[in-house]
Amino acid sequence: MAFPKVGNLAPAFNLLNQDGVETDLKSLRGSIVVLYFYPKAMTPGCTVQACGIRDFKKEFAKLNTVVLGLSPDEPKKLLKFIEKEKLNFNLLSDPDHGIAEKYGVWGLKKFMGREYMGILRTTFIIGSDGRLLHIMDDFTTKSHHEDVRAYIEENLV
Repeated sequence: MAFPKVGNLAPAFNLLNQDGVETDLKSLRGSIVVLYFYPKAMTPGCTVQACGIRDFKKEFAKLNTVVLGLSPDEPKKLLKFIEKEKLNFNLLSDPDHGIAEKYGVWGLKKFMGREYMGILRTTFIIGSDGRLLHIMDDFTTKSHHEDVRAYIEENLV
């Protein structure tokens, strides 16, 4: 599976968020969109990553940036994650991993000697015109929010 090409329109989506409300990429035109794919809500690495984004909400707002997290979790589990960690941004549900496949982030993973298919932790930065501007697939969950902000500040504002 390959990532979409930088410079092209980002693959469209229309998914349910944690509240069961449809969220689509086209409606976010005019804002920079950070779409980050994570494997599973309420796991240690995903929690660290989400809490960093939560804590940078004001910084992202100043940069006209909307952050969306996407995982295969159902909306009910996403809502529990938001409530438990006091998250202040939308999480999207992709249970059939159709959007993850469009973005090239559904692939073979290895953990403790076991191989399985799952989300490959990746972040896509989408411009206000809907075009894919940057792909991040090599970062730590601890500094992810800082890395995203730095890219946007250095390249888009």
